[in-house]
Amino acid sequence: MALIKGFLFGDIIGRGGRETVKKFLSSLPNREEIDIIIANGENASGGLGITPKTALELKEMGIDVITTGNHIWRKREMYNEIHKIPYLVRPANYPPGLPGLGFITVRKRDIDIAIINLEGRTYMNQLIDCPFRVGDTIIKQLSDVMVKIVDFHAEATSEKRALGFYFDSRVSLIAGTHTHIQTADEEVLPGGTGYITDVGMVGPHYSVIGLKKELAVDKFLTSRPNKYEIGDGVQILNAIYFEICAYTGRCLKIERIIRRY
Repeated sequence: MALIKGFLFGDIIGRGGRETVKKFLSSLPNREEIDIIIANGENASGGLGITPKTALELKEMGIDVITTGNHIWRKREMYNEIHKIPYLVRPANYPPGLPGLGFITVRKRDIDIAIINLEGRTYMNQLIDCPFRVGDTIIKQLSDVMVKIVDFHAEATSEKRALGFYFDSRVSLIAGTHTHIQTADEEVLPGGTGYITDVGMVGPHYSVIGLKKELAVDKFLTSRPNKYEIGDGVQILNAIYFEICAYTGRCLKIERIIRRY
């Protein structure tokens, strides 16, 4: 049986998150056995957004595909540069005509692997297209690709769970991102799709989803806006390891990873 083995990292937060991913990858005992490495990098530059320079840094440390989400346009450089970064995807259900790719296909060991990026609408931007319907269209376009991986960047657990069941048996893996809190519900759904509601993040552990905890507490207490500052100290790495059958596209294993550095 030909297996596709890979990692998918939760939202990378700033320089600390980038350095933590690098430490993890450099310490893998059997890295040559890993076929594909995916990471959500939408907060990899200063905690909000991503720049072409940061995308290249992630690529050079061994990440094959960078997914994103609602902060993809935070850095203005991406407006004119995103089309030059073939290994980066942004949500496919954004309005037509925007630059960038909503999905890409990479080839590993003579096997095509499609990575699809979708964004949720519940408690988020309701002006974007329906992720269920856009996902449907993309899956049909990729009918010849057995291994299909979806990063669903969404807020509501209900929307993520619903998409999981809707795409069950039609994609290999659905990994939720965006909330920065890893959920303990990884499983292989009845139709063979690997699923987790949220992978989590790679960033400061003693923070509020990456934000310096004192600033977050102050905002809740006073309702005053304050400057966004990334927390510091111990870093937490949240990711998943997965194995997918290359012939059937079914997920055979999904495991949560939690490390502290």
